[in-house]
Amino acid sequence: MKLTLSWLKDHLDTTASLGEITDTLTSLGLEVDGVEDPAAELAPFTIAYVKSAVQHPNADRLRVCIVDTGKGEVQVVCGAPNARTGMKGVFAPAGSYIPGTKVDLKAGTIRGEASNGMLVSERELGLSDEHDGIIDLPDDAPLGASFAAWRRLDDPVIEIGLTPDRADCAGIRGIARDLAAAGLGTLKPLDETPVEGRFRTDLTVDLDFPADAGAACPMFAARVFRGVRNGPSPAWLQARLKAIGLRPISVLVDITNFFTFDRNRPLHVFDQGKVKGGLKLRLAKGGETLAALNDKTYTLGAGATVIEDDTGPLSLGGIMGGASTGVSDQTTDVILEAALFDPVRTAMTGRALGINSDARYRFERGVDPAAVIAGMEQATRMILELCGGEASQLVVAGREPDWHRTLTLRPARVASLGGLDVPRDRQVAILSGLGFGVSNGADGLIQAAVPSWRGDVGGEADLVEEVLRVNGYDAIPAVPLPKLTSLTQPALSPSQKARELVRRTLAARGLDEAVTWSFMDGRDAALFGFQNTGLKLLNPIASDLDTMRPSVLPNLIRAAGRNAARGLPDAALFEIGPAYRDATETGQAMVAAAVRAGASGPRHWVQPPRPVDVFDAKADAMAALEAAGAPVANLAVSTDAPDWYHPGRSGCLRLGPTVLAHFGELHPAILSDLGVDGPVVGTEVFLDAVPQPKKKAGTAKPLLKLAAFQPVVRDFAFVVGEEVPADRILKAAKGADKALVADVALFDVYRGPGVAEGRKSLALAVTLQPVEATLTDEAIEAVGKKIVAAVEKQGGTLRG
Repeated sequence: MKLTLSWLKDHLDTTASLGEITDTLTSLGLEVDGVEDPAAELAPFTIAYVKSAVQHPNADRLRVCIVDTGKGEVQVVCGAPNARTGMKGVFAPAGSYIPGTKVDLKAGTIRGEASNGMLVSERELGLSDEHDGIIDLPDDAPLGASFAAWRRLDDPVIEIGLTPDRADCAGIRGIARDLAAAGLGTLKPLDETPVEGRFRTDLTVDLDFPADAGAACPMFAARVFRGVRNGPSPAWLQARLKAIGLRPISVLVDITNFFTFDRNRPLHVFDQGKVKGGLKLRLAKGGETLAALNDKTYTLGAGATVIEDDTGPLSLGGIMGGASTGVSDQTTDVILEAALFDPVRTAMTGRALGINSDARYRFERGVDPAAVIAGMEQATRMILELCGGEASQLVVAGREPDWHRTLTLRPARVASLGGLDVPRDRQVAILSGLGFGVSNGADGLIQAAVPSWRGDVGGEADLVEEVLRVNGYDAIPAVPLPKLTSLTQPALSPSQKARELVRRTLAARGLDEAVTWSFMDGRDAALFGFQNTGLKLLNPIASDLDTMRPSVLPNLIRAAGRNAARGLPDAALFEIGPAYRDATETGQAMVAAAVRAGASGPRHWVQPPRPVDVFDAKADAMAALEAAGAPVANLAVSTDAPDWYHPGRSGCLRLGPTVLAHFGELHPAILSDLGVDGPVVGTEVFLDAVPQPKKKAGTAKPLLKLAAFQPVVRDFAFVVGEEVPADRILKAAKGADKALVADVALFDVYRGPGVAEGRKSLALAVTLQPVEATLTDEAIEAVGKKIVAAVEKQGGTLRG
């Protein structure tokens, strides 16, 4: 909804500034989306006199003009064909911004002649598309004056984001009423004196609706005018319509548009000379066509409200008129229509036909049912004033619907519902200012008769809202909500918390979260162990999405393949979601799955990137399990990963017999069937299998405990059989002295001369962290012996 400040002041007597008005509108719930102030943009442009305009000595199409700006004379080189001596135009000084061309004007030299500004066209000012010549002003235009002020272009335009419930504010008068109620001025009275008809008309209006569709148009008023003059609207009316984005058409059409925005009273005019017989309103039969005023032809569906004459449909009631009876400059006799149309039927018809008109916007939200005759009288007065002619007596069909209702407001409800104790007298004043008929009820209650234009007010809570918004939402104190009940348990369960920690951990490791379908192609599912026919969908959304996924990996692998096909081969994706084992309620598992494809990192000058491998997958699995609370130090690694992993380049992480995760390189045959180039590594962490930590009484352990003593690092090399996994040796070394051994890391694996066939050498870096005193050589030696003894039990020998 757009309006100008001067248009608003036609209804509101106020001395408030533009800033006060916009702030108050927002506080009233009429949020201001923006304010355009043309005066600020057009401030540099002034009215100037062309003292002389002579041919440019070096260019046939240019003139050298001496321009009197009112503050002095400047030379301007101008290429407009209408630049001439003695004219008045609009001068833009050097340094000004030209809004129509979006350039900053600079002083310069054009073909050897100095030019210190320019004479501008309407297009260069952003006023229209006219660019055939510079603006040619009348002789009485005041020299040196602001062009924007003289042309009345200094009127700010306010745009309001109107909510659907405030249909009354789809008219500028409704906005002015709200501002007056908020204390920002007084509402000016309207002249609603009836216009006496000069002649009787034989026009008939017939409402021909079924009994169950009578609300399609409960009331229709018409008036005939004869001897009118239709043509361009006066400048003030054109300026107002242009300011809010409407294109002036003719004075008769512009008057109807004016009342649509001024009073929220849509009107329509028919050329009476083109109407055959009387007017009849009925429901469309379906299949009828209407050539509308927007130069489009519509096929009407059954149930649309149409206005017809003896020839057929002339107009879509409440939406748009027809081209066959549109007014033109030759029109002398017209029919003015003011009516009520059903909001629901209007909205449904408009949506079905794809028509968004200003009339539809208002009728589907609800116009004032009591303003049909008043709107007709006010529009009649303006037509007679601007177009001349004479008006007939009114022709009215139907009747005004019963809109009267009175609501009861308990003054204490404002505090209990809205959190602010507004004095009763203030409540009465606010409701009265908004147009409610207020009277005293029993026991101090307030009886409020709802005005006809407030169809959105239907209960006591609505009255409370009216009081609060006009009084000011900012006046409501911010207080914490009372704790009505105590929480017996945290809002998130331990498993939900663990899931979020896993999500953050995988994202921190450089993986991007994906959300894929919970179903997939049955052929892909078969590659990942699908054998349960209960997971087949009876009514899939697509033929290639016919099975509930037994694993999250296939969808992620497919996604990585699509990325590679688009030139992004290095993918790192993860998803946390269910995988399905069977169709029972317990037949699903919460899985954190991840895939990596291509290189393990970006290109770098220090070293070339390496392909992803099984250890990347294992690191992802270990990080996810640690975030989920699994005792990663106690996990065992086995090599019995499922068949979709590469044998010898994959594994399982177990806690006793329970499998917590699968990891490894995906089998090349699986990747080939999925159409994805390798290597691709995957991880599946079964979050439901991670044991929940046991609750222990006592103080919580600190998250970080720093030792005061220097750590000691010692290296050991052990020779073990090829079949012995390094993980077993690492655990043995770390368990040799749990008090002192803080960390054990494998930093080298050697096979070759000095190591027997079928054996390998594992080099470990063991970190000893004392907590009570600095370690002596004897203590270090003792721990070393414990480490050697522990590894020997696993079949390893200290390498000499």
